[in-house]
Amino acid sequence: MGALQLDKVVHRHQVWRLFSCIWLHGGLVHLLANMFSLVFIGIRLEQDFGFVRIGFLYVLSGFGGSLLSSLFLQSSISVGASGALFGLLGAMLSELLTNWTIYANKFAATLTLIVIIIINLGAGFLPHMDNFAHIGGFFSGFFLGVVFLIRPQYKWVSQRNSYFGFVAPPVNSKHKRYQSVLWVISFILLCAGFITGTVLLLRGVDLNDHCSWCHYLSCIPTTKWSCKPQEDYCESTEMGNQLNMKCLSNGRSDTFSVSNSSPSQAEELCSRLCS
Repeated sequence: MGALQLDKVVHRHQVWRLFSCIWLHGGLVHLLANMFSLVFIGIRLEQDFGFVRIGFLYVLSGFGGSLLSSLFLQSSISVGASGALFGLLGAMLSELLTNWTIYANKFAATLTLIVIIIINLGAGFLPHMDNFAHIGGFFSGFFLGVVFLIRPQYKWVSQRNSYFGFVAPPVNSKHKRYQSVLWVISFILLCAGFITGTVLLLRGVDLNDHCSWCHYLSCIPTTKWSCKPQEDYCESTEMGNQLNMKCLSNGRSDTFSVSNSSPSQAEELCSRLCS
């Protein structure tokens, strides 16, 4: 259906799943929660910068979240727009910092936004939450916000909009120097991250092999829950080219047409039936 599944992305070259999983959800509650968050976060950004820029930022942030998720959670199937939503939060923060001089009450706004981000990232430490998608989406959105949401400095706008007879102070540059520096750095980091992540993913690299503690970023085990992925178990009987299979975890059963059934194919069908 388009969910993010590493095997199909890497071995079947279905790279489009890195994007399609953003539009899928794990139920009505999941969908409503994400859509409520999208309205709450996205309206202000869309009003200020237009739906084209924010839509582009939303999709690319979702891609960044899917990319990081695939590099760490390689045995999971992931759906949802949370990575893209965290990208909007990251973009709001970077837009505030990049255009710092034009805002009033900037410290209160920054503190409020940081608290919201920390609370939402903290919820990602619970089991069955894809916090790597949240983190990847957030940083993608942060750098995309610098690239796409940079505003011209106030004096330059005043000079362009000055009426006849009024002479505004001359300003040669549309943006302040620190804005230009941040734009260059963010663009380089963004391109490097997307390219490197995509290459590593298509090569089948598991970043957990290079970072022994990173799995704690997505789930912290406690006495109340375990972070180990739930394994799928199925009962199956094969009659000719028909494979009858029942998932023991959810009770679903189905019949599949197969030829020369292999253990890997049976495992994939079991995973699909139990998901």
